[in-house]
Amino acid sequence: MGGRSSTPLRRRGDVASTGVDNRADIRDFLTSRRARITPERAGLLPGGGRRRVPGLRREEVAVLAGVSTDWYTRLEKGHIAGVSEDVLEAVARALQLDEAERTHLFNLARAAARPARTPQRRSRAQLPPRVQWMLDSMTASAAFVANGRLDILATNPLGRALHSPLFAGPRRPANFARFQFLDPAAHDFYEDWAGAANVTVALLRAEAGRRPHDAHLRELVGELSTVSEEFRTRWAAHDVRIHHHGVKQFRHPAVGGLELNYCTLELPAEDSADLRLTIYTAVPGSPSEDGLKLLASWAASAGEEQAGEQQAGGRTGDRV
Repeated sequence: MGGRSSTPLRRRGDVASTGVDNRADIRDFLTSRRARITPERAGLLPGGGRRRVPGLRREEVAVLAGVSTDWYTRLEKGHIAGVSEDVLEAVARALQLDEAERTHLFNLARAAARPARTPQRRSRAQLPPRVQWMLDSMTASAAFVANGRLDILATNPLGRALHSPLFAGPRRPANFARFQFLDPAAHDFYEDWAGAANVTVALLRAEAGRRPHDAHLRELVGELSTVSEEFRTRWAAHDVRIHHHGVKQFRHPAVGGLELNYCTLELPAEDSADLRLTIYTAVPGSPSEDGLKLLASWAASAGEEQAGEQQAGGRTGDRV
């Protein structure tokens, strides 16, 4: 393969079919990445004649990666098990993959190399009390913990108030993907619904590459693909994303428009669960900071009202 030295992701003698059969995902991912790059963007002289495919040809990717055309063709057909890390790096450079896409390619290769096993139903992660204590200490920011399937597992009061439309539905735990694609209220909640939906699907696609055996994730994707054409279209694009930081705009039903900065951090978990802590803050002195303070006051009032109702119900029950 171009004479490259390598550190294999698996032994060359292993049978590829013993791993996860994710050849269709590999094929569609690599094909979609190749289609978006023109010869000019790749630094190649435009080829003569009429081009039958958008973007680069397979032989052009092979040249850029330093491998044979036959070998790259086999790779793009999904035969990735046993491919060395340095060759994958060369392909990633040839296709100009970003950090999230490169990580996804390596995850697909590792999944193909793992022994096949029955899809796993991971139970809901048991968060230690210290995580909730940490969340509750963040009184000026909206914070929550979610897993890779985008289930909200824990929040602080302001985080729950910010995402109150997600908690209004009957499904538990609250899930960003189900809310965005199955609840009409999401179109009012997100200022840029399409952009938020793109991010959500890209996060789920990346999680599917990391955890191909997650049965709950498969069921979620199957449910959304069956019901939502918007989801199906985005899922077929094979875009992936790593969530680090950015800005989001909301139209909250209680306080109106909010523009909030977010930062997402990996949260260590004793049971190897893939948990992430996300914190939303507003620019100091901005209208959004005023809105966030108003939302905190609204949340406190709602909490006091709910506590009063529970106490009154308890007294009634005692009399009965």
